[in-house]
Amino acid sequence: MTRVNERIRAPRVRVVSGKGEQLGVMDTREAVQRAKAIGLDLVEVASKADPPVCRVVDYGKWKYEQSKLKKTSKSKSVTRLKEIKFRVRTEQHDYNIKLGRIEAFLEEGHKVRAQLQFRGRENAHRELGLEKMERIKGDLETMAHVDQEPKLVGRNVVMVLSPLPNEQQVRKFKLSHGDLIEEDDFEDDEELDDEDEGAEEAEEAEEEKAE
Repeated sequence: MTRVNERIRAPRVRVVSGKGEQLGVMDTREAVQRAKAIGLDLVEVASKADPPVCRVVDYGKWKYEQSKLKKTSKSKSVTRLKEIKFRVRTEQHDYNIKLGRIEAFLEEGHKVRAQLQFRGRENAHRELGLEKMERIKGDLETMAHVDQEPKLVGRNVVMVLSPLPNEQQVRKFKLSHGDLIEEDDFEDDEELDDEDEGAEEAEEAEEEKAE
């Protein structure tokens, strides 16, 4: 059941505007007062997040729009499994882009497999890869369920995510100026590029020889 205004139980919530803008974490009572001051409601949309996420919207209108979205989602194409690859040393800019891509896939109703690959000396410090995957998991808690917890598979850490219901999704890494990631950086439907894999293995072998 969706909680609204005074029915929201959490003492503090993360508040998001109707347009998806982050308004910050605040006391629930204060958030309700602010929403009512502009003639709107505070609606809890992600109760399992920490803190729970709430939107400032017209509840009646929001509820009607969500019912339309549910009807539309039933006519969508079959869910596909997308894949995004990370490295232990993926820098912040690339990290943000990749999470924006994952959010886009989740928003479209697809599942996502996040895969972190170890190369060379990184294999001796696999705990860093697991830490990064936990960070990814936390950053996507307002967009996805975790179907498969981060797990070591050979030289990779793999995690599988599925989308939250549309009305509960809150994007944090929305891309504002188009596709900023090359198609080669992710795989569709578990079909891996053998040529790229071979090149990566050769590169890793060279690194191991150098050691």
